[in-house]
Amino acid sequence: MTGTGATLRTSLLWFTRDLRLHDNPALQAALREGGQVVALYVLDDATAGRWAPGGAHRWWLHQSLTALARDLCARGGALVLRRGDTVQQIGALIEETGAASLHVGQPHEPWARRLVDAVEATARTRGVALHRHRTMLLFEPDALRTRAGGGFGVYTPFARACLARGVHEDPLPAPAHIPCPAPPPSDCLADWGLLPRSPDWAGGLRATWQPGEAGAARRLDQFIGAGLPGYAEARDRPGEDATSMLSPHLHWGEMPPGKAWREASCAGGHGLHRFLAEVLWREFCAHLLWHRPELPEAPLQERFAAMPWRRDPAGLRAWQRGRTGIPIVDAGMRQLWHIGWQHNRVRMIAASFLTKHLLIDWRDGEAWFWDTLVDGDLASNAAGWQWVAGSGADPAPFFRIFNPVLQGKKFDPEGRYVRRWVPELAALPDRFLHAPWELPAEVLEAAGVRLGRTYPRPVVDLAAGRRRALAAFEALGRTAA
Repeated sequence: MTGTGATLRTSLLWFTRDLRLHDNPALQAALREGGQVVALYVLDDATAGRWAPGGAHRWWLHQSLTALARDLCARGGALVLRRGDTVQQIGALIEETGAASLHVGQPHEPWARRLVDAVEATARTRGVALHRHRTMLLFEPDALRTRAGGGFGVYTPFARACLARGVHEDPLPAPAHIPCPAPPPSDCLADWGLLPRSPDWAGGLRATWQPGEAGAARRLDQFIGAGLPGYAEARDRPGEDATSMLSPHLHWGEMPPGKAWREASCAGGHGLHRFLAEVLWREFCAHLLWHRPELPEAPLQERFAAMPWRRDPAGLRAWQRGRTGIPIVDAGMRQLWHIGWQHNRVRMIAASFLTKHLLIDWRDGEAWFWDTLVDGDLASNAAGWQWVAGSGADPAPFFRIFNPVLQGKKFDPEGRYVRRWVPELAALPDRFLHAPWELPAEVLEAAGVRLGRTYPRPVVDLAAGRRRALAAFEALGRTAA
């Protein structure tokens, strides 16, 4: 109540994938209404369906919500947590708080877009207006169109359109104070069971990441100071600490892409153009998903619907666990399992191996990445897998099959990456580290390596796997004709 007894206007701020206070237009709009702000997060696995947060997602979400609640509390606010049907939960919160408005970031995932529409409808029945804000992307998904008026399907003209439009965003400081009424009842975050218990597999995640807005800012500062100058060349070498590792912070909205763009541009340097291209690739993936909502589940090139993918549970399991017998692939899959992230160059190598050499459906790889990546963005994950598989928009040709041995020798020539993640091969000479099956038994024995015992033999002959993939693609072409 005010001193005159009038009731302050209350606005609901619905956090989704914009878990920050700085540079948050939804928060700023709620504050501009001049009343009280009730911040909320709803965990709704049923509505998300198969795209509910995976295991690594859930670990990050717990940490990020903890950080967000702490930041809100430091400014006089609070975070209300609810679990269950989002429409019902927000409808109940409108009644409990007497809210006059609802602010949310506009998502680009199909299920999330439908959810916001449903919440808007139920809010309208209560006389509450829902306001959508751009909190996750550089541009509104509908803002960029081809000359024909449709969405872009090729990256290069999309990037040109973005650059022509320009990125003009002034920083929005976090508010010093967030007026908040006595908050309604909230779930206890620990009761959501987002953290692994038996077994606790998150040790590598804890050692690697600092989820939350402060962690995002620290990671960006480190990258701009040490990684950006040499990014253009070093980003492809997984044995070096040369990438930004900002993707999970961007995915969870702990940092908007505009902040990364702005601060990197101010720093400048030789690696700037390549880094900004990666930011625009993320934007392109979201643009694709907005205009092609089938992206995560169906090939964008329809002829690939008839692709004769193999059912190979043993091969898929070996790939998932980093036991394929191909060192660079195994290193990448073990890194993924340990820290919830995988170097971008190795993502392409590992995805190519699964979809080409093993001829396993890209959707099986997409599902595994979704469960194990802390940065498992639906748009980027789906677009990346379809790009490698040759079935997406602007794809790599299917017949472009990475040779993992040559890729390993080119991008991990001293074997730093493989030796870190596949330590049982550490004593092998550099020359043969990426193809241990080519070594004589006595050399392997001297290095403590016994193929089939201490390290697996390859699950597929690389040359034979390549021939099989090309034959399947040729058969697909004949079917389409």
